[in-house]
Amino acid sequence: MIANSFRLIGVATALALAGCGPTTSGASSGAGGQALATKTAGAGPTALPKSGSTPTVAGTAVAAPAVASGREVVNPDKSTMVFLYLALAGLAPPIDDWVEDDARVRAAAPIDKAARRSAVRAELESGVAAARGIGRIRVTLADAGVSDYDPTYQEFTVRSLSPGSELDYSAFGQRVKTRFDNGETAQLWHVPSGQAQAVRDRLSAGRGVELDVLLRVTGAQPGTGGGTITTEIVDYTLRSRDGSKLGRVQVAKE
Repeated sequence: MIANSFRLIGVATALALAGCGPTTSGASSGAGGQALATKTAGAGPTALPKSGSTPTVAGTAVAAPAVASGREVVNPDKSTMVFLYLALAGLAPPIDDWVEDDARVRAAAPIDKAARRSAVRAELESGVAAARGIGRIRVTLADAGVSDYDPTYQEFTVRSLSPGSELDYSAFGQRVKTRFDNGETAQLWHVPSGQAQAVRDRLSAGRGVELDVLLRVTGAQPGTGGGTITTEIVDYTLRSRDGSKLGRVQVAKE
């Protein structure tokens, strides 16, 4: 268990405990009961682009200035994450290669290939341009793991946000991972001992929860066979399997 020496900002927000019957809508069900607390914590590789790339030293982190004020995307697709990584790492996307590899171009009749290439190129260039403005990413983790309650430190550990956890995206022959720089602190979910049993009663047998996580993009880490987008966890909301809210954690900057 992580020692409680991390800087925590203690904030408790009462959340009404909904009824335990499962629903299919994802909304809270039943009448409000005992309040649950939230907490504020201390804040295959595949080849890199084959053409048009700006040389980058493998393993050298690339900062992402000004991305914090960029726009927010919700559950971005794999292509968007690849575009974002290349922009952060200063690598030119190999659009010529992507156009020729596109199934729509390959399957087009000879007379239609030129027009199909133009359409696919315009689509790719639009996606690449849009990715450059992304500063925050909101992702939903459908089956996040939570430890059992630690009464000594009065906290649960959200394993899916640990420093070793990563999100994986693959598109266009590229593999991009997303890493949580502040996961060691953000994974700690503080719940007062008097409310811990109520939380445990709401968790499934395997202690799985759904997480709605907001990430701030901080940069990129190029690698020899792929790359990593570095992020900081800003906040997250935990929900039980029936969709009712268990708590919300605001992560303070370290």
